[in-house]
Amino acid sequence: MQNPELDLAFDFVQYTNRNIFLTGKAGTGKTTFLHKLKKISPKRMVVVAPTGVAAINAGGVTIHSFFQMPFGPILPDRLDENSNTTEKNRFLQKFNKKKINIIRSIDLLVIDEISMVRADLLDGIDTVLRRYKNRNQVFGGVQLLMIGDLQQLAPVVKENEWNLLRGYYETVFFFSSNSFKLSNPVSIELKHIYRQQDNKFIKILNEIREDKLSEASLVELQKRYIPNYSPQKEEGYITLTTHNASANRINEEQLKKVKAKIHSFEAEVRGQFPEHSYPADEKLKLKVGAQVMFIKNDSSPEKRFYNGKIGVVTDIEDDMIFVKCKDEDEVIGVEQAIWENVKYTINERTKEIEEEVAGSFIQYPLRLAWAITIHKSQGLTFGKAIIDAQAAFAHGQTYVALSRCKTLEGLILSTPVTNDGIICDRTVSSFNQHVEENQPDEKVLLNSKHSYYLNLLDELFSFRQVQYHIDKCKKLIDENGSVIQGNLSEMLKDMLEKGTRVLNEVAGKFIIQLKQLSAEDLTIETNEQLQERIKKGSIYFLQQMDLRYPDATGSKTSFETDNKAVRKPINETLLKIRELLAVKQACLLGCKSGFTSTHYLKTRALALLETPDIKMERKKEDIYTASNHPVLYDRLKTWRNAVAKKTGQPHFMIAHQKLLIGISNELPGNEKQLKAIKGMGKKKLETHGKELLKIIWEYCEENELAPSDKVIVEKIKPPRSDTKEVSRELFRQGNTIQQIAMLRGMVASTIERHLSYFVETGELRLQQFMDARTSKLIMDYLLSNPGKSSSEVKEALDDTISYSDLRFVRAHLTFLSSLED
Repeated sequence: MQNPELDLAFDFVQYTNRNIFLTGKAGTGKTTFLHKLKKISPKRMVVVAPTGVAAINAGGVTIHSFFQMPFGPILPDRLDENSNTTEKNRFLQKFNKKKINIIRSIDLLVIDEISMVRADLLDGIDTVLRRYKNRNQVFGGVQLLMIGDLQQLAPVVKENEWNLLRGYYETVFFFSSNSFKLSNPVSIELKHIYRQQDNKFIKILNEIREDKLSEASLVELQKRYIPNYSPQKEEGYITLTTHNASANRINEEQLKKVKAKIHSFEAEVRGQFPEHSYPADEKLKLKVGAQVMFIKNDSSPEKRFYNGKIGVVTDIEDDMIFVKCKDEDEVIGVEQAIWENVKYTINERTKEIEEEVAGSFIQYPLRLAWAITIHKSQGLTFGKAIIDAQAAFAHGQTYVALSRCKTLEGLILSTPVTNDGIICDRTVSSFNQHVEENQPDEKVLLNSKHSYYLNLLDELFSFRQVQYHIDKCKKLIDENGSVIQGNLSEMLKDMLEKGTRVLNEVAGKFIIQLKQLSAEDLTIETNEQLQERIKKGSIYFLQQMDLRYPDATGSKTSFETDNKAVRKPINETLLKIRELLAVKQACLLGCKSGFTSTHYLKTRALALLETPDIKMERKKEDIYTASNHPVLYDRLKTWRNAVAKKTGQPHFMIAHQKLLIGISNELPGNEKQLKAIKGMGKKKLETHGKELLKIIWEYCEENELAPSDKVIVEKIKPPRSDTKEVSRELFRQGNTIQQIAMLRGMVASTIERHLSYFVETGELRLQQFMDARTSKLIMDYLLSNPGKSSSEVKEALDDTISYSDLRFVRAHLTFLSSLED
């Protein structure tokens, strides 16, 4: 790449983890940069675009299909995984394992035509990437390359959609998204224009782009205004319109004027190729003499045509269409072209992300070209064009239309240019000005590269993520200990105290050493002293992992629970711990002989994909260690499963795990003994007691065992004190309502309810709870407005009146009413 800005952009992509906004005026080579990047970038990358046609042109997939996005607004408060809304559930739907593996292992996400991406859509991408990568980093730690020109086509947003989004975003553009603001991007503007060579025309385009059209430039443009201009057929002009209907009408009218036989060519569609992504007409109608435009670059070495080149059909044979372009002697024989709809997949053998062809669209790369919409002209180059600039209705349309032309002389205006027709969003202009004023240089690149490498080394040696997930899993176990069996809690405690906390302390000091060693020589990969420390550090931490995580694979770690809501998050967290340890071990092994970013990223990705997906729930052979009779326990579980299937009840509602273990340990022989086991209530005994005893007796007979002979002495429970009486007694002792609530471990409203009962009976007086003014105010209102709810009364009266006051006054009125009876 010989362009300095393009070289800088490539270096930021390859050697840093900075998010990049690559922009530039029309014709500066953004699309060419993307195609070259796909061929030479060492990073695992995925390319997406906002529309089907843009995705096909970029050689990628649509944002909506890859990230499974809804087409409507994605409100930020629906992106929270803790939300319970239907919209959230629809958005955060489960991805299949192949897609998850691709997301987990990508280093670089390229978004082409970023100018058309809404702010909420970028935040949606951030949510998905955080979900499957690193939830604590913007975009999950994936590097983003956003390519596009904000002065060209803007996102399409309906008024009702913007009404929903305006409460969350300043503008609809991607740079207003929360994720972009957090992403610390560098913005690189490509300045060398390849499409136009005329400095006068370039100056005019720049002024229109920036909404600063000078009087002199306006005069030059108006010279190109030729009303009712009717070009000769051989001149090869194309008309740019704002609406599809206008373009179709012009093409159909012009085709009718051609006195020749019409030929129809049906496209061949293979596999998966959505209709809205068709890059050409499904049914192409042509005549000899029709003006056409090439809609694909020539893939042959001769490069006879390019996307946007205009010509005239000179002959049509069975499988060939001949096109003659102006000022060229050679006629081009055009064969069918293939457009591929790719999807991303992971090669099972190499584990590399690959583009797999999901479908193809085969058609002649031509379309009628008397007219085309401005929207479809984006990215194309025309020698001659007729433009209706006055009909522009959206941001950037006039600029896009005019900048398609190579020269000012090749431009005809069917209507004069006015300031009303030049629509530029002021926010976009302000953002672009900021981009232009803050271009990164080689120093920023070097610092970003150094920071990136240090981040990778910190990730390599730090055990913070492992500690976070062990802490998380231990908390889940501790909070749900009553429904979990096994040794998992002890194992996690050992991993924390003997493993991660110790290693994190050592790693913290080691990383400080690495930073100091790299301070003088920022080129980490060639810093011999630093590389030697990395090698030794890798060997040391590998040895420590073997010592401190002897059961990192989970072979000796076991747990069991019949509560699915508890089992799932524990299994997921355990799997994450195993994955982190496996990846760290693989990366440390890979760095024993030295560190390079390319090798590290590849090693990390392969390790991620090779981590086995094994649940760590208790294995059959070492199950039921808490049970003295595991065979009986197994039978009891089989019985419970059958009852659950028959009745549709959850397993734990029939008999929870601890109850089954208790039964298998105690071997109760009668109903009294069965009832004495913790968890066997009266209702369970009535419903299932006889079946359970039958299973126990059969097991005992088979194994020549005697059921329990334990004598159950039923305890006589003392009469229970009335809870309201307890509250009243504490109140009489001089305690406030709040103090009683604290003493009894209850909420204040419960104590109020207890005491209001005694106001209602007359045993406590209203004056003990409020002053006379407050009680009179409430009583007068209630007597004058019977049937009013407490909230209505509170709203009508003084704000200082509480719901507690209302409760006591109503109780007092009930007492007074009873006296009248």
